[in-house]
Amino acid sequence: MSEAQAAVSSRRRLPAIWLVPIVALALGLYMVIYTYTTEGPEVTIVFATADGIEAGKTKLKSRSVQIGLVERVTLNEDLKSVSVVAKLEPVARPLLRDDTRFWVVRARLGAGGISGLGTIMSGGYIEVEPGASEPSAKREFRGLENVPVTPVGTPGVKLVLTSSHAGGVGTGNPILYRGYAVGRIERTEFDEPTQTVRHHAFIDAPYDQLLNEASRFWKTSGISLSASASGMRLDVGSLQTLLAGGVSFGLPEHTKAGGRVANGAEFALYDHVEDAQELTFRHGAEYVVAFEQSVRGLEPGAPVTYRGLRVGSVLRVMIEEAGSASRDAYAQPIPVLIRVEPARIGLPDTEEAVARFKEDMASDVGHGLRATLQSTNLLTGRLMVAFDFYFDDPVREIGTFAGHPELPTLPGGLERIERSAARLLAKLNSLPLDRTVSELNSTLAQIRLAVGNEQLQELPESLSQSLARLDRTLDSVEGLSRTVGEQPNSLIFSRPIKPDPEPKAP
Repeated sequence: MSEAQAAVSSRRRLPAIWLVPIVALALGLYMVIYTYTTEGPEVTIVFATADGIEAGKTKLKSRSVQIGLVERVTLNEDLKSVSVVAKLEPVARPLLRDDTRFWVVRARLGAGGISGLGTIMSGGYIEVEPGASEPSAKREFRGLENVPVTPVGTPGVKLVLTSSHAGGVGTGNPILYRGYAVGRIERTEFDEPTQTVRHHAFIDAPYDQLLNEASRFWKTSGISLSASASGMRLDVGSLQTLLAGGVSFGLPEHTKAGGRVANGAEFALYDHVEDAQELTFRHGAEYVVAFEQSVRGLEPGAPVTYRGLRVGSVLRVMIEEAGSASRDAYAQPIPVLIRVEPARIGLPDTEEAVARFKEDMASDVGHGLRATLQSTNLLTGRLMVAFDFYFDDPVREIGTFAGHPELPTLPGGLERIERSAARLLAKLNSLPLDRTVSELNSTLAQIRLAVGNEQLQELPESLSQSLARLDRTLDSVEGLSRTVGEQPNSLIFSRPIKPDPEPKAP
């Protein structure tokens, strides 16, 4: 009978002691996955200050729904900002995108009105606005210091309006088209390199279709008072523009609409509607007109007219060039640079038309064309440059000043009247009135002496007797002439001739 042999297995078995760490690892992975799926993400938001933010109390909301809570607030190392760490709900994970915006909602009073009144009792909170991009893993954001006036994804077009000064236009001001609000100013910033103010604006759809490349923008105040030849005009806007102002846009008269405006296009922001409505031309000629009278009230943009028709504008007063010019320092005219645009008087807007206009200008100056200063408004004291013909002025030619052709000028307005009166008074003062009066007094004295002479007093009586004798003589001559006319033979026969007797009938 054979002996049984034991079967020996070469496979090693895992000791039971290793089951404990394996189970712990599995539980750990489960907890991580569970935490990731059941807890929301943690985000860090950087603000300039922690005003209105308190750890453990300040909530995060989106569309008035709570989606998180602030856990801690710390001061950053630069001592210029704070970091706010907040825990979001799991449902808020899709809200985190590259362009998601955060800002603190609190009671505010601004150009756009009063907002956040509900936070007076409940306290402030952080508003979360998801961006238009796809969800991302971004967890650090820069918070906004001001409430955005346009939600992300709003259909419309963004613009940039540039001006030399803010002029009361700021964030939240409305943009109007024919008095109706179609957009708003989102923010305003000062561009240091160009020394200009840049207003970032937004026009809502479908009103963005009203905008084209030829549109003009101008500042709108709540109340406007203007004076013209037809009288005074008072325009009062809406209550919002009355309190905070705004911006309007439109198309200048007799101007064709341009093409569609691209997103981010730039437009000039004019101070007044009159400036925006003013037509602009590409080609023009620059001249200098120097005035010996005061130019107070003559500002850049003032009209240049020819017999009442506007032909250009004043560019600037050349005060710096006047100081460096080789002229009499004690009687130095003030030069003014103007731009004349031939297209304003019906000529083509081309360089050829400008060249022809310069030739005509040289000829007209030789025939008496002169520039004067005239008043545009007696109330405001504004001046303009006016051209007209003065044929009594001596012939003059076009000169040169600071590289520009200089046109001859004459005193205008009250200055011209004052100078004419002064010249008249100077002529009167130059007359020898004292000698003339003295000679007249001497003549009157001689007349008085002659009247007192006795012989001169007897002269009228003798003259009267002579006139009487002459009158009698004339009567005799008249009778003689009548006799001669009736009887010519009276000159031969002294006696009248009797007529021949006539025989009587038997």
